[in-house]
Amino acid sequence: MFNGKTSAFYTLGCKLNFSETSTIARQLKEIGFVKKEFNDGADLFVINTCSVTENANKECRRIIRKAKKKSPNSFVVVTGCFAQLKPESISEINGVD
Repeated sequence: MFNGKTSAFYTLGCKLNFSETSTIARQLKEIGFVKKEFNDGADLFVINTCSVTENANKECRRIIRKAKKKSPNSFVVVTGCFAQLKPESISEINGVD
């Protein structure tokens, strides 16, 4: 089943984050999303975040901006530790849905 939509993923952090990203990618594939490379742009970006270091927080923001620059009309989902610990901070980033 192809729904005409594409998805791309970026994972920051630990092995658990990489495992979660794989699960999300598989679930999206099951409902018809075609996985693309992050740098190619997509309809949906999933960014799985880390909050262990300040550098990881900065990297998260940079990746979100990069996704919106690649595909301005894309839907950006931010998940993971940073999103859970600082949801208000994530929601203030321009382009996060």
